[in-house]
Amino acid sequence: MKKFCLALDLKDDTQLINEYEAYHKAVWPEILNSITDSGITNMEIYRTANRLFMIMETTDDFSFEAKSKADADNAKVQEWEQLMWKYQQALPTAKEGEKWMLMKKIFETPSP
Repeated sequence: MKKFCLALDLKDDTQLINEYEAYHKAVWPEILNSITDSGITNMEIYRTANRLFMIMETTDDFSFEAKSKADADNAKVQEWEQLMWKYQQALPTAKEGEKWMLMKKIFETPSP
């Protein structure tokens, strides 16, 4: 199993944030299928103010490149991503077109 943490911002607007959360209470089945089909075994998204934090647990053979290619070929995923961009905004350090940014792990409790 692999674990990845990613961050993204929402537009700082209460109504838009509420709408975004409502969509995530009823994620489209095609989106859920695209997540599990890619090798993501668990995904959680947390929010503080307008900052989002995602934790992804994946199979050992999970690949961001393969997930991106599958998503690009999936019309429903593209529709979802376009809709979500209404609510999302890139982090200040993001490159052009970059959304969720991979975070660097800087601490873990030592094993006993």
